[in-house]
Amino acid sequence: MPRFAANLSMLYNEHAFLDRFAAAAADGFKGVEYLFPYDFPAAEIAKRLQDNGLAQVLFNAPPGDWAAGERGLACLPGREAEFRDGFARALDYAAALDCPRIHVMAGLVPAGQTREALRPTYVANLRWAAEQAAKAGRNVLIEPINTRNIPGFFLNRQDDAHAVVQAVGAPNLQVQFDLYHCQIVEGDVAMKIRQYLPTGRVGHFQIAGVPERHEPDIGELNHPYLFSVIDEVAAQCGWQGWVGCEYLPARGAVPGGTTAGLGWARGLL
Repeated sequence: MPRFAANLSMLYNEHAFLDRFAAAAADGFKGVEYLFPYDFPAAEIAKRLQDNGLAQVLFNAPPGDWAAGERGLACLPGREAEFRDGFARALDYAAALDCPRIHVMAGLVPAGQTREALRPTYVANLRWAAEQAAKAGRNVLIEPINTRNIPGFFLNRQDDAHAVVQAVGAPNLQVQFDLYHCQIVEGDVAMKIRQYLPTGRVGHFQIAGVPERHEPDIGELNHPYLFSVIDEVAAQCGWQGWVGCEYLPARGAVPGGTTAGLGWARGLL
């Protein structure tokens, strides 16, 4: 069965952020991910990881002005210096947290621009980031995100993400394969797992129920079947990554919080 990591930006919101590590560990999670660590000292997060026996498996590089609606800088001409400064900060946190993967958000397509015009900037920024990450022993991930959740996002499809990885040509640049986003944009999720996981270009999976983004046992995707597909293909190709639980708890509103919605994970954690 895949290794599951709790996404602490979405799960355990009944607790303050730094208290979510202990809550996740108490429920049996061995790894955690989240959007951004930068509001807290790296040493404090590292202590929470160590105290609770947790692995930090993923977080995002700075995305620009998140509060103002920015969702990444990598595709934006003229923002290269800010992108590089932010990625350097992410590498510092990755070193302190012993985190092997950094997700670089592509960004939104500006009004009047085309994806084709932005692609050279995107590829160049990723090539630079992969080079810097390789020196530190880290991997860089890119993620196709559906345009319902983030309208105008630059990268939306698995085939496009894999084409970008091949264009950059860095062995430590990989795709963050979110089954939720994939189902909304293109479907055929199981066959895409079979197609892409053996290539070595998939660095991480994420899950959520479709369409509401709740627990994975709510909605139209058959996650037990998809977990078995990941297991089968991983055994064939030697993949040993993580599956991030990046969903909004629907059952967390009842007594017991996030924990009350973990029935889907019984026997898996």
